[in-house]
Order: sequence, then structure tokens, then C-alpha cells
Amino acid sequence: MGMSTGGSKDGATPNINVTPLIDVLLVLLIIFMIITPVKPSKFEAKVPAEPKKQENLVVEPNPLSLVVTINPATRGLSLNNENQGTIEEPDALTNRLKEIFAQRERDNVRRPNSNETEKTLFIKSPRSVKYGDVVKVIDAVKMAGAAPIGLQIDDLSN
Repeated sequence: MGMSTGGSKDGATPNINVTPLIDVLLVLLIIFMIITPVKPSKFEAKVPAEPKKQENLVVEPNPLSLVVTINPATRGLSLNNENQGTIEEPDALTNRLKEIFAQRERDNVRRPNSNETEKTLFIKSPRSVKYGDVVKVIDAVKMAGAAPIGLQIDDLSN
């Protein structure tokens, strides 16, 4: 009687029953088919109609608009076409803006649909002005309390 080291040929080999796995996969497939819409909903974008052209339409600027213009030749600053110092010394601009904002606070001038004092300001500068100079002007108007501040490019052709 010798010892056998291997398995017998008559022994059962392990088998995996895949029937329950297939059943689960079919159920998941049916669930995903039901969840997925058959016809995707469409997104309707309404384009506004072209406005009627009015030939002699005169648009008046908002009297409350504040525009600081940077002159690249003289490096001067102007607030609504009034000279207010230079880029190196913007104190005159800052003081004038503080006066305007204080006056608006006293007169109760508010932003439309808001309870905040109107302190919107635009900085208009040509592309030839250095970035650092524009930042100096932004800092000066922020010190005066202007917010929000918009930037405008004067000459788009350069």
C-alpha cells in the first residue's frame, strides 16, 4: 500500500454556477434601460427679436457714471474730463472721489435694485499704458472706496 500524492481521477472538480450572476446582470440591464429616457428632452433657446432701428436715437450717458481716463502722453488722470493729478500722484483723484462718494451718501444716491451707495467707477486706458500704471490707478480708486471697478480699453486697434 503506497501513499498516493496526487488527487484521484474520480474526484469532483469545482465548478462556478454563473446562472445567478447572469440573472443579476439582466435585472441591472432592465433597470438601466427603464431609467434611461427613450427620447432626450430638448433645450429650447429663445433668441430675442432684432430691435427696431431708430434713426435719430440719442443715448444720453448716465449722469452718475464715473470714468477715470489715463492719458498715456502726459501720464495724467482725469475724472469725467476734469484733470485730477497724475499716475505718480493720484491723491487729487482719491480726494475728489471721496468727496463725490460722501455727497452721494448724504443725497442717498443708491444703485438700482440695491440698498448700496452708487460707487461704480470705470477706468479707461489705451493699451499703450503699462500694466503697473493701471494697477496704481486701481489702488488709488479703491482707497477712495470705489466698488465695483470696471476696465475699458480705449483703442482696440492697437
